[in-house]
Amino acid sequence: MLSRPVVRRVLLAVSTVLVVALVIVGVLGVGLVRRSFPQLDGTIHLRDLSGPVEVVRDGQGVPQIYADTSEDLFRAQGFVTAQDRFFQMDVVRRAASGRLAALVGEPGVDSDKVTRTLGWRRVAQQELGLLQPDTQRYLRAYTDGVNSYLERRGTPSRVSMEYVVLGLSVPGKAIEPWTPVDSLVYLKALAWDLKGNYDTELLRARLSAVLTPQQVTSLFPAYDATRRPPILSAADWSPAAQATTTQPRATTTGSTTTPRPPVAALTAVPAAVPASYDTGQVGALTAAARTLDSVPVIAGRGEGLGSNSWVVSGRFTTTGKPMLANDPHLGLALPSIWYQTGLHCRTLSAACQYDVSGFTMPGLPGVVIGHNSRIAWGFTNLNPDVTDLYLEKVTGASYERDGIRVPLKVRRERIAVAGGSPVDITVRETVHGPLLSDADDDVRVAGQKGHVPGTDPSRYDVALAWTALSPGRTADALFGMGRAHSWAEFRSAAKDFAAPSQNMVFADTEGNIGYQAPGVVPIRRSSVAGSPPGFWPAPGWRSEFDWQGYVPYDRLPSRLNPPEGMIVTANNAVTTATSPYLTTEWAPGYRSSQILHRLQQATAGGRKISVDDMTRIQMDSTNPFARSLVPLLLRIDLGGDDFTGDGQQLLRGWDYTTPASGPQSAAAAYYNAVWRRALDLTFEELPKDLAPTGSARDQAVVEDLLQRPTDPWWDDVRTPAVTERRDEILRRALQEARLDLTREMGKDPGEWTWGQVHRLELKHVVLGGDGVPGIVHAAVNEGPWGLDGGQAVVNANAWDASKGFEVGAGPSMRMVVDLADLDRSRWVLLGGQSGHPFDGHYNDQSAAWRSGRTFAWPSSPEAVKRSGKHTLTFTSG
Repeated sequence: MLSRPVVRRVLLAVSTVLVVALVIVGVLGVGLVRRSFPQLDGTIHLRDLSGPVEVVRDGQGVPQIYADTSEDLFRAQGFVTAQDRFFQMDVVRRAASGRLAALVGEPGVDSDKVTRTLGWRRVAQQELGLLQPDTQRYLRAYTDGVNSYLERRGTPSRVSMEYVVLGLSVPGKAIEPWTPVDSLVYLKALAWDLKGNYDTELLRARLSAVLTPQQVTSLFPAYDATRRPPILSAADWSPAAQATTTQPRATTTGSTTTPRPPVAALTAVPAAVPASYDTGQVGALTAAARTLDSVPVIAGRGEGLGSNSWVVSGRFTTTGKPMLANDPHLGLALPSIWYQTGLHCRTLSAACQYDVSGFTMPGLPGVVIGHNSRIAWGFTNLNPDVTDLYLEKVTGASYERDGIRVPLKVRRERIAVAGGSPVDITVRETVHGPLLSDADDDVRVAGQKGHVPGTDPSRYDVALAWTALSPGRTADALFGMGRAHSWAEFRSAAKDFAAPSQNMVFADTEGNIGYQAPGVVPIRRSSVAGSPPGFWPAPGWRSEFDWQGYVPYDRLPSRLNPPEGMIVTANNAVTTATSPYLTTEWAPGYRSSQILHRLQQATAGGRKISVDDMTRIQMDSTNPFARSLVPLLLRIDLGGDDFTGDGQQLLRGWDYTTPASGPQSAAAAYYNAVWRRALDLTFEELPKDLAPTGSARDQAVVEDLLQRPTDPWWDDVRTPAVTERRDEILRRALQEARLDLTREMGKDPGEWTWGQVHRLELKHVVLGGDGVPGIVHAAVNEGPWGLDGGQAVVNANAWDASKGFEVGAGPSMRMVVDLADLDRSRWVLLGGQSGHPFDGHYNDQSAAWRSGRTFAWPSSPEAVKRSGKHTLTFTSG
């Protein structure tokens, strides 16, 4: 997935030839289309193998790879993944390396400028030499496999149809060989999409120029740990009791959960707001935001990014062993960000250490999320604050540090442009990081006008500090987790997981469950007294606000076998502890509380949880916030307005679920339309580009406002001489939503469904955007479909209230692992295994994903053999 501006420019460049390309495809028949499809059976000679490798594919096209050395496994993985997904791999590495323009021409230049300024590839190159020797060997083996595939295919048209299409508008391209750095730069791009709070840091700074300090503070409420418990209770973990986090496994007797001790609300929110930013400084920060919006998108961005994962002790399951569930919420496109794979050593030994199966990322060897023969693990985004923006006093080739002029670090980059002349840029860096002004002329102009309150007028640039701009060893961690056979080995591997920081849940076949927070998290002081560290852009000329190091790994939250017997993570707060400081930007806990509620319901009275129960919870479409808003909506006196009353009546029997169709669907549609209108009417004084999206944070803000019916936020400034209160705003929201849905779906509310407006169209990563001819849409896109769920809902098919009801992010995959019998585990992928349009596995899992169905997940040799449909053998040659 690329950023929308990049995709739009690419499509404008190629759309006029796409129809021609597809006509050619139609004339030449299936031969041209199928020539890039993978070979699934027979024998292929693959150089440098130490012995034969077998690839067994099931009915969904999932490859299970069998070899006798680890290098052979990863070499075959590289070949097989490239068979299915090389074009996607190529686009991602180019976008993350600042080399997209070399593929798509001038439309990729602006994106490349920003990515080169951030320097992801330079950092990835530095990381390669820091990795363990085994990791370096595995990366090289994977690289050899990818390049063997490219050499075997010969021409771009035999690799992917997309190269044929792009070749008509951007001639002279050649496919570059894969390198180990290409795999590592993927991790940088992923870490960027899942990083900390630079966007809300910018948001607060811009809001402070147009709102009162009290208003700004009210838009970032404290996490309510009393109503929505954090991941770990005070009994599970505290900084002072770190040594207790590795207790032995709890007994499996008993059938009720241990109650959580009461916890207090977290209060780490700003008690102070800086003096108002002047026009120049706000302009610089606004331009910086525009620059950062040009960064290519790999995993998704904005509303809806997050994940659910939870693990349940065997004392609550039908099998007596743990079960683990995970569904990462990311941007949705074709092909999927995930690729399902199994990597199996025929005999585990020092030479061959893997028997692992799960979800990989095309271009990255190993398994990211899944299980091996002994353990299982899942991730959600921890989202600590790992980015900071610094305003820098720049004059010529130097900048100020504690009253002294310091020279800027300068490097020059050349961007190759397919079909055009190369573009040269200059990148400058301070001690904090790269200057964003060097990627966008508007930032430079705004910086010249900038002024920090309380200082002399000068020119200011914006620098970005980010932990992932320092070399790390996340690749070591991924390989280490794949071969870990115990909690101790898993936790030791996670120590190297630098970015993106994740909530890690763990289970093993011995009956243990656990939680670990890894990652590089900076230690710093706040630049505004009374506010959390990193909450506001900091003055870079004062070294006292520099990072002072990083939180030691053994100080990060961790727990084995908590007494509750359940661990639920959904981007909510980890603990109530404020030390070590991680962030205040937690998801408010609506999803995590609903998951915990469902688990407690399922185990009430001694009942046990099954795999099917776990998958049903993943599809829960209940809107928890609606329980607070709907009772107030039902009390609104409409004064005999029967037209609006027809809509209001729908809410009286609503169970707060949000299905795309069925008896509850009309109420779900009306509620969400009311919610959207209520946001617009309440926060109308915000600039349009800062309008609330309806996110979980927005829900927490409004939930608090509902208790204060005369709060100034309820006053609509667009109605002079009228002072609105809460109930007046809600009445108008009910009326306007009724009109909206009447225009959208007709006068009869009984005909409304949530799925008519809440829709997802899966679009091709490059060729599927707006402005593409209909014939192309039909070939490379899928949908649109109506979907269950919504914002802050367990089945998190999120939408942006400032734009419409269309789905922008959601569960990119779902998995449930049964540690009693791994072959009873289940999984499903949004889309399919293949990245080739017209291939049978391009989108063959989507129907199951929409309906909540999952597929068998074979991992034992016997189960893989039973499910096998195709067998390909690699031999050395």
